[in-house]
Amino acid sequence: MIQTTPTSSPQILDLPDSDLSYYPKLMDPRSADRLYASLLEEIEWKQNKISFYGKESLVPRLEAWHGDEGMSYAYSGIRMHPKPWTSALMEIRKLIEPVARTRFNSVLVNYYRDGKDRVAWHSDDEKELGPEPVIGSVSLGAKRRFKLRHREYPGKDLQSEIILEHGSFLLMKGSTQRFWKHEVPRTARPVGGRINLTFRVILRGDGDK
Repeated sequence: MIQTTPTSSPQILDLPDSDLSYYPKLMDPRSADRLYASLLEEIEWKQNKISFYGKESLVPRLEAWHGDEGMSYAYSGIRMHPKPWTSALMEIRKLIEPVARTRFNSVLVNYYRDGKDRVAWHSDDEKELGPEPVIGSVSLGAKRRFKLRHREYPGKDLQSEIILEHGSFLLMKGSTQRFWKHEVPRTARPVGGRINLTFRVILRGDGDK
């Protein structure tokens, strides 16, 4: 059973056109260590290929998609069909659903092997997530920078940054994905592995496509 910490109250990010709450220590370090090790072992990791302007390249991280039956997901030419929930994924989902007040039916699991692995600027705004998606992001392992920039005003005045910590939870709701992009940039400093889980609600299953 995951133990929460006494400092699990959220930090509200005061950014326009957004609804962002960050829980830096939602779970205690021992629970976070255990879940990180479990996920490394039980997830069937895959390095997908992404299509960009007609060219294919390897995604700079490992991925897996898990969820309820039929809850397929597609982005940048990649279509993923869900594998069943594992025990560790179900345990984490049970922890965050009361916090998010949302019943998640799927999760994208990313493994950043070192500082070279990253995710580029993007919004989680695929049509199957609906107009105001709820994204519950859990981080395990090494700390990484999480950068945000406003889509319409990408200047420095409308940018922000969070350090996503081991055992933390970032909740993104409302119009956040419509107005903001985010990235986890590369880093040249030595850094260990990190697992990120972005829990989602697919509004329709389209596994037959």
